[in-house]
Order: sequence, then structure tokens, then C-alpha cells
Amino acid sequence: MSHSGSKKVIFAALAGNTLISITKMFAASVTGSSAMLSEGIHSIVDTGNQGLLLLGLKKADKPADEAHPFGYGKEVYFWSFVVAILIFAVGAGVSLYEGIHHLQHPEPIQNVNLTYIVLGLSMIFEGAAWFFAFKEFSRIKGRRTILQEVRRSKDPSAFVVLFEDSAAMAGILVAFLGIWLGQQTGWLWLDGAASVVIGLILALTAWLLAVETKDLLIGESAVPEVVASVRAMAAEVNQVEHVNEVLTLHMGPEYVLVNLSLDFRNDCTAEEVEEAIAKLDQRIKLNWPLVKKVFVEAERRKA
Repeated sequence: MSHSGSKKVIFAALAGNTLISITKMFAASVTGSSAMLSEGIHSIVDTGNQGLLLLGLKKADKPADEAHPFGYGKEVYFWSFVVAILIFAVGAGVSLYEGIHHLQHPEPIQNVNLTYIVLGLSMIFEGAAWFFAFKEFSRIKGRRTILQEVRRSKDPSAFVVLFEDSAAMAGILVAFLGIWLGQQTGWLWLDGAASVVIGLILALTAWLLAVETKDLLIGESAVPEVVASVRAMAAEVNQVEHVNEVLTLHMGPEYVLVNLSLDFRNDCTAEEVEEAIAKLDQRIKLNWPLVKKVFVEAERRKA
């Protein structure tokens, strides 16, 4: 997903969550529902998270400088990791606290019809944002499954919004069931139980996002197709006797660094080696535009 595609999805989610969070918090203050309060906090956290993702994308576009010669592409990974922490610490933490508190001290919900109206509107807005994010994600994943694409993707903003919106949809359903069942059975503690379940959903979402973004932040190689293609192109160079090693690293969603260890033929002159490296560099970047830097080490064949 390009940065332009990512920003469209994030802006759509930001607009929806801003409206939803205001509505939910108003409803929570009027009704006193624990599940509604958890949902309101959830939407506020999501709104802040989308702001952080946009901040990360903006910082990632800064050009390379002396202090950061490979650019600022990993800003996206850092801020995505911060998003995961916020979902866990604020969203899940507050929801679990509220839920446990209301389990211990259950209270009747006031103006319950208002909660149904707000949850219904929230489902429509969240559903629209989810559909937009899913449509964009489906466009880039092709025939791969969602999990396969998440593991393959080097742009966390592509799946962070989808994960958040999916958790939001699940949270709305849980809140509705908790409130409705509480009204039907008279078991007031079900409202608090729903809040606890919402907290657990957020904790699971945060954990999944943290695992994925942590790997990107530490440093992941390019997809296997890129590595295999670079190795094949290097092996086709007449002056190359053997390709020892192909190392790749994503410095950002749209920046791949390639390091090649090549054993050149002993009868090659320095000029021939230089020419071969220049042509190989040009060919790799032409076939894979994400590759921005290619470094070549001339080494004897490794046993």
C-alpha cells in the first residue's frame, strides 16, 4: 500500500472515530453504562492512534540527512508500536478497570434506548470505516489470506487501521449484547462483564499489533521474491563466479537496502568489476523500485 493509500484509510477512520467517540462519551455520561464508557474510551484511543499514524507517515517522508543517512522510514514502525502500547495501556487497561468496578458495584442503566441508538449509529460509522480499510487491504493482498498479507506487509499502517476497526466492531457487538442481556435478565453485572470482554479484545488486538510492528522495528528482510530475484540477477553477471550472500533490510515501507557478497572471477580487471557492479545496481533498482541502496562486497567464495 502506498503512503497515499494509507493516508486515505487513516483519514477515513480518523473522521469516523472522532464523531463516534464524542457520541459514545455523551451517551456514557447520560446512561451510566460501563460498556458504553469502555466503548467511548476505545474510540478516543483509536482517534489518537490515527493521529499518531499520520504523524509517523509525515516523519517518514523526511529526506535523509547526515544524522540519518538511510532516511526516516522507520518512523512509521516506531509510531505504530506506540499505537499498540496505547491500545493496551489506555484502551484495555481502562476498560478492564471499569468493567471490574461495575462487576463489584453494578448499577442500573439510565435511558437505555439512547445506548441502542448510539451503538447502532456507531456500527454504521465503524462499518463504513472498516469496509474502506478492508477494501484497500484486499486490493494489495491479492490471493493471499489476511494473516499471510499481515506477515508479508512492511507497511504497518496498512493493517493497524484494519485491526483497530475490527476490534471496534467486535466491541460494539459485545457492548450491545451486555446491555441488552442485562435489561432482559435483570442481571446488572452483565454491563460490567461486557466492559471486561471489550478490554480483553483490546488487549489481544494490542498484542497482535505489537508482535508485528516489533519485527519491523527490529528489522525485517525484503519479501522472498525480492531476495531470490536479486540473487538470480547477481548470478547472471559474467564477472561473478559465485553469489555468497544476499542480505536485505527494510529501512521503511518503501525503502529496501541490499548488501551483496560476491566472488568475482580472478581474471577480471578492477575496471570490469566496477562496470559489472554499476550495471547490476541499475538492473536491481529498475526491477525493484523499492530498492534504494545496493552495496557490493567482493569476497572469496565461502565454504
